[in-house]
Amino acid sequence: MLVIAHRGASGYRPEHTPAAYRLAAAQGADYLEPDLVATLDGVLVCRHENEISSTTDVADHPVFADRKITKIVDGTAVTGWFVEDFTLAELRTLRARERMPALRASNTAYDGLEAIPTFDEVVQLARRESARLGRPIGVIPEIKHPAYFRRLGLPLEELLTERILALGLRVDEIMVQSFEPTSLRRLSVMTRVPLVQLIDAESAPNDFLRTGDGRTYADLIEPAGLREIATYAHVLAPHKDLVIPRTADGCLGEPTRLVEQAHRVGLEVQVWTFRAERRFLPTATDYPTELMRFAALGLQGVFADHPDQALAALRKPALNV
Repeated sequence: MLVIAHRGASGYRPEHTPAAYRLAAAQGADYLEPDLVATLDGVLVCRHENEISSTTDVADHPVFADRKITKIVDGTAVTGWFVEDFTLAELRTLRARERMPALRASNTAYDGLEAIPTFDEVVQLARRESARLGRPIGVIPEIKHPAYFRRLGLPLEELLTERILALGLRVDEIMVQSFEPTSLRRLSVMTRVPLVQLIDAESAPNDFLRTGDGRTYADLIEPAGLREIATYAHVLAPHKDLVIPRTADGCLGEPTRLVEQAHRVGLEVQVWTFRAERRFLPTATDYPTELMRFAALGLQGVFADHPDQALAALRKPALNV
């Protein structure tokens, strides 16, 4: 089973920083996950959101004070500073910081040490670490808000396909994720790399909401929806609550048939996101037990903030579950 380093080893270092990606590789992750957004000059950089006030020190730079603005992103009003309003050179003057300082206080020791990496730099890092460690380490980027960026004249699908070709990325080095089916359909005719349909636990894909398509994520994981996904994607990546729901008291309940049904139409299954902190765990369940409950369903991969702990749990004998 693949262990995918969610935003790098984000349980130990500020997310989407070179340090987080390097540590994830050292801890044994099979894939590094960079979320991708685009700069004003069309460069793909690694941030979970295009609004960057919570993950950089942009608010501390008076020169950029007048760029604070409110925008509508995927139907929600967001106030702050946005990647698409900065050139890469301007972004290079910022430094990354921990997104959840109250929860991950130890990560704040690394605040201000590193700049925002580009997608190219993460690919180069993965290749260096792969050579150094003597094992394959891939990248599994997620393109963020693709419909939003396309309306700005920054089509993430085309920008990413261009970089895949320029970097000579092989199909065994990269998979590409998106929550938006329209985006993955575009990519399916642009590139041969494996595609991953992300599925949230509620609501609907933003591209569906924009176009008036009445289907929700729940509809996409019905048998007909899974068959449709299998026509353009290789992997289904659902929120973990869709695989093993939690009971009213927060315990792990009984598994759904989603993994079985996805496999039946030829889709692999990667589940997100596993975090070791108590606040994210099911009631009366520790991290290794949670992971093993999911692994027993025959998953092909898990997204984890703590790759070392995920690998340790998944290597435990089945009798310890």
